[in-house]
Amino acid sequence: MPLHDWIILYLETAGLYHLVRLNSQWFWVDEPLLSAFIERWCPETHTFHMPFGECTITLQDVAYQLGLPIDGEPVSGCLTDFENLMENGRPACVWFCELFGELPLQIKVKQMIVCYTWFHERFRVLLADASEETVRIYARAYIMMLLSSQLFVDKNANRIHLRWLPYLASMDDLSRYSWGSAALAWLYRCLCRGTNRNVVNLAGPLQLLQSWIFWRFPSLRPSSFDVFGFPLASRWATYLPRNDTMDQRVVAARLSLDRLRFHDFMWEPYSSPEVVAVVHPEILVDEHRRLWTAVTSLIYFAAIEWHQVDRVIP
Repeated sequence: MPLHDWIILYLETAGLYHLVRLNSQWFWVDEPLLSAFIERWCPETHTFHMPFGECTITLQDVAYQLGLPIDGEPVSGCLTDFENLMENGRPACVWFCELFGELPLQIKVKQMIVCYTWFHERFRVLLADASEETVRIYARAYIMMLLSSQLFVDKNANRIHLRWLPYLASMDDLSRYSWGSAALAWLYRCLCRGTNRNVVNLAGPLQLLQSWIFWRFPSLRPSSFDVFGFPLASRWATYLPRNDTMDQRVVAARLSLDRLRFHDFMWEPYSSPEVVAVVHPEILVDEHRRLWTAVTSLIYFAAIEWHQVDRVIP
C-alpha cells in the first residue's frame, strides 16, 4: 500500500515506522536456503544445530534487523469468543465499520477475515483535503496491512484477520506493545511447524530469517550489497534469488551448511562502525538492551515460545 505522508506520524507513535522501509517493495526470499536452515531447526531448544554448535535468532537481531520495540506489553488476547472483545459487546462488523468508515462487500469477507484486495482498493488514494479522522482511518488500514503482511503472515496470505481491531481502536496505545517479541514468537512457532514433514509452506516474518542468515553467515550472503541503512533487513530489499533448479539448490544449500565452521559465523555483526553509524538511538536504550540476553517467554496470542538465548550467548 502507498505510504501517505500524513500517516507517518501515526506509524512513528506506534513504533512501527522503521518497519515501513521493508514494506516499500516486494521482499523476495531464497526458498531453498531457508528450507536447508529449517531442516536444522530444533523445536525443543529453538536453535539451529550447525556443525560448529547452536545458533538462533534473538531479540537483539529483531531490534537491529526490523527496528521494532522489544520491551512492552504482550500482543495477546482471547479469540475464542471474539465478539465479546468488542467495545460494549458490539458485533465485530459494527466496530469494523466505525474504525474503517465502511464495510467490505460480502464476497470480500469470510468469517473474521477480510481480503487484502479490499484494503488495496479502498485506501490507495488519500485526498489532499482529507479530514483528520479520514487520515486516522487510512493509518489504521496501513497498520493493519503492515502487521498482516510483514510480521504475522500466515497461510491465509491474501486475507487479514480481525484480531487487530482491539489494537487499532486506540492507536495512541500501540507503542505500549512489544511488537518485536511477538514477531519472534511467531517466527519460532512457524519454524517449529516447518520441521513437520507434512508441512510444505512456511509462514512468518521470513524477511527476518533471511536477513539474519545473510548478516550472520557472510559466506552465504549475496554479493554487491555493501550499502545499507536502518533497519538492517532493508539491505536486501532488492535481492532477487534465482528460481531455477530448486531441488538442486536445496542440495547445494545443505552441503554449504554441512561445511560451515566456527569462523564462518559472525558472533557480533552489529559492532562494526558502519552499523553503529546507521542504527537509530531508540534501539539502544537500556530498557531494550537489557532484554537482549533475557531468558524469557515470547508471546503472540496463543503462540508462547521460549527465548533461550543462554544456549547461544556465553
